[in-house]
Amino acid sequence: MGGVNKKELIKEILKKLNSGMSFQEAKKEVVDRIGNIESKELFEIEQELINEGITPEEIKRFCNVHALLFEGMFENKISDIKNPSHPINLFKTENEEIAKRTQKIKEAIEKKDFKTIKKLLADLNEIKLHYDKKEQILFPYLERQNFFGPSKVMWGKDNEIRELYQNAIEKFSEKEEYIEKYVKPLIEEIEGMIFKEENILFPTSLEKLPISDWVEVFKQMSHAGFCYITPPKESFEAEDIDKKTKKTYFEDGYINFPTGKLKLEELTQILNTLPIDITFIDKNDIVKYFSDSKERIFLRTPSIIGREVRNCHPPQSLKAVEKVITDLKNGIKKYHDFWITIKERLIYIRYFPVKDEFDNFLGILEVTQDITDIKKIEGQKRLAE
Repeated sequence: MGGVNKKELIKEILKKLNSGMSFQEAKKEVVDRIGNIESKELFEIEQELINEGITPEEIKRFCNVHALLFEGMFENKISDIKNPSHPINLFKTENEEIAKRTQKIKEAIEKKDFKTIKKLLADLNEIKLHYDKKEQILFPYLERQNFFGPSKVMWGKDNEIRELYQNAIEKFSEKEEYIEKYVKPLIEEIEGMIFKEENILFPTSLEKLPISDWVEVFKQMSHAGFCYITPPKESFEAEDIDKKTKKTYFEDGYINFPTGKLKLEELTQILNTLPIDITFIDKNDIVKYFSDSKERIFLRTPSIIGREVRNCHPPQSLKAVEKVITDLKNGIKKYHDFWITIKERLIYIRYFPVKDEFDNFLGILEVTQDITDIKKIEGQKRLAE
């Protein structure tokens, strides 16, 4: 059977399932009409369904069912990866540790050992890092391949797990109904996500991403940290990576940073839009730059550029200025901070040493912020509200 026909059949069955067909009937159709499938086909089909107008929320609602529908039928190729430092192997190793913990929770549930359940749930907090890396590091590279299904559907399932986890922590109770309502659904979703990652997401990602992307994913995972596992001793490298991507350089009208690229106008306006005032003094104590926001707290004019920083302060402040410079230059302190009241507004002033990648001192950054309203914040205001 050709790949296109198979995909159309799968889409047809998923649409029937979403429209009310029972799981048993859908499973029978899958077994009768479709043989083994590649994991990427399911994500590609979900992508096509989104393109045809089915909302990601609707697909997310049936995501677990979709995965179970094809359980045991995926042609899984991730076991072929030999390099232990490959990001997929690192994700898999984290999943193995997560699965160990969910199994221990299930064993504690059988024994009705609520003390152990509470302790194990607290330890499960690290799974958030696993999901964060998947969403913030892996998904962007898939999106660059015009593959948005995982970030639209799977990210939503991750958030459901986060919410289930938060409820399990906050509503802890040594009652049977607590286990049934909060803990068991959490464990079921976590283990379901392991299945979806290893049978659908990871094999699909291997198909979609070139080796150069995996090298970058590895670097960013190493920076973010690992969930329950020790960092690999060996890095994951490839010879075809352009080494200049590690440095900041100017090309074709863009300033290329290790973390992105901006036009000069974009960078200027970003710095001026920050809800803080910044001033930079170089290693020779010369004022080199200040941001120019409309609501600047302290007056700064172009005349101070090139001025020795000690000349920018009144004589009575020089002792304090000298201490800040000396402490930050010599690594005595990681920062200095001060706060003052101006016109009934609380102003927070901080000074940080700026260093290069080899820890060489480049200068001092002054950051000034009006924190009056920030101090009044209580509770939570979520983005989704």
